[in-house]
Order: sequence, then C-alpha cells, then structure tokens
Amino acid sequence: MAKKVVATLKTGTNKKYTKCIKMVKSDKTGAYVFKEQNILEDADVKAYFAAK
Repeated sequence: MAKKVVATLKTGTNKKYTKCIKMVKSDKTGAYVFKEQNILEDADVKAYFAAK
C-alpha cells in the first residue's frame, strides 16, 4: 500500500517548506538510496537537486 506524502509543511512563522526527495547511488553497495530534506520554498530547490 502506498504512503501519502504531505506536499506542504507549515510552521508557526507561516513559512512554507517543500519536501525534496533525491535518489542517490550508494558508493558501498551500488544500490540507490533516497535522501529526504525539507527546504524553504524561498531557497533554490534546483540547487539542491544539482548538488551531489
């Protein structure tokens, strides 16, 4: 059964966050690992995905 992901997270300061999930290949096993991070919408999300 699939999990439902919350698209927008809010705090008391009314800042909007975006949950970014990046798929990265592991150096040890060669398998893919998912890394999750909550980023402010004001921050550059494209820079997060471009960084290795």
